[in-house]
Amino acid sequence: MQRKSLDVWVGLFVVLGVAALMFLALKAGNMSTLSFGKAYTVTARFDNIGSLRPQAPVKASGVVVGRVESIKFDDKTYQALVTLNMEELYKFPKDSSVKILTSGLLGEQYVGIEAGGATENLAAGDKIARTQSAAVLEDLINQFIYSKAADGKDDKK
Repeated sequence: MQRKSLDVWVGLFVVLGVAALMFLALKAGNMSTLSFGKAYTVTARFDNIGSLRPQAPVKASGVVVGRVESIKFDDKTYQALVTLNMEELYKFPKDSSVKILTSGLLGEQYVGIEAGGATENLAAGDKIARTQSAAVLEDLINQFIYSKAADGKDDKK
């Protein structure tokens, strides 16, 4: 009887361990909030997407309203073509704008969407024209250094 009880507890421990590993894998893969509801896809072009990844969230006012479905490079315009999978529950005007933002100073990147003022809403297959690329930390540091160097040259005259 004691042997069966021990086997049950070991089995329960193994099941809990596998469940914990699945939870961690979904969190690490940014897939912990998968939605199986209806959705529509829209596309946007960016000059620079930074470290944006597929399955990154699309947020409006901090609320996740969709996910990045795919990222491709357009060799004709030399821009990144980002396909957004927006939940059907959330409607945005056709003149909405999207930009790539970062959670915190060095956190993950996500797409932020700001509603426009048009009367028609985005529909499946629409393209969002107003985009703002990611702010790359290295570029910002370089701009700061070069502006300080230019200020120093002016002071020596």
